[in-house]
Amino acid sequence: MNELDSGVAKASLATAQQVLDAQLAAEGTDAGRTGEDLFAVTSLLDSSVGLRRALTDPSRDSAAKADFVRRTFAGKISPAAVETVAALASARWTAGRDLSDAAERLAVVAVVTQAEKSGHLDALEDELFRFSRTIAGNPALRDALADRSAPDANRASLVSRLLLDRAVPETVQLARRVAVSPRGVRAERLLEEWVEVVAKRREQLVAHVVSAAPLTEAQRDRLAGSLSRQYGRPIRVNVDVDPHLVGGLRVSVGDDVIDGSIATRIDDARRRLAG
Repeated sequence: MNELDSGVAKASLATAQQVLDAQLAAEGTDAGRTGEDLFAVTSLLDSSVGLRRALTDPSRDSAAKADFVRRTFAGKISPAAVETVAALASARWTAGRDLSDAAERLAVVAVVTQAEKSGHLDALEDELFRFSRTIAGNPALRDALADRSAPDANRASLVSRLLLDRAVPETVQLARRVAVSPRGVRAERLLEEWVEVVAKRREQLVAHVVSAAPLTEAQRDRLAGSLSRQYGRPIRVNVDVDPHLVGGLRVSVGDDVIDGSIATRIDDARRRLAG
């Protein structure tokens, strides 16, 4: 999932998400199924240049594009997904890829909503992050998930076996999607992006912390508290360990990087001495 950088794309996504949220709030709506349907639409948009052009053509009337979506997808995907895609189609897009990215983002939001309804939100955030770290630290697994010559079903089955009885259903659903259709993004990176979606649902920022040694729970709590006070919002702390830092921490919160590692200080000192 690529970031939607343009103001037009962000506004269109926000409008479509309002429609999705309203649909998911309706009694009896299966948010998990809606997410799966939106993932299917994302794949269809990725594979069909003609469909992307038809739905992003600025010369076509927005209402006509929405009606086209309803006629095309009615009975094939859930009503909630149909209305969400109709909202996407009636919005403005400067690039076809932006439309696909928005559909994927809303698919993730739907699955995250299902996790929230099921009381799995904390587990989903933690499990997605841990699985991303597992992939990043295991070259064989990373290569297996990146192997496009292997059948999709094989990669999805691999993920299911790895997470069997170890993760909530929403984690398995999103991890299987990453295995089948990473859309040109490394599996671990895509999972990290989706952790951000979960965190936003909880109205938290995510701090990615790299430490020379594992942090205790007390240290994590103190760091989270300090960052929360600094940013004025709850902060979720995810920690990786990198002995090469020697000591100290490197903290990334969004675009902000706070580097207090000893390795960086040594490098800075060397640069000053050299020049």
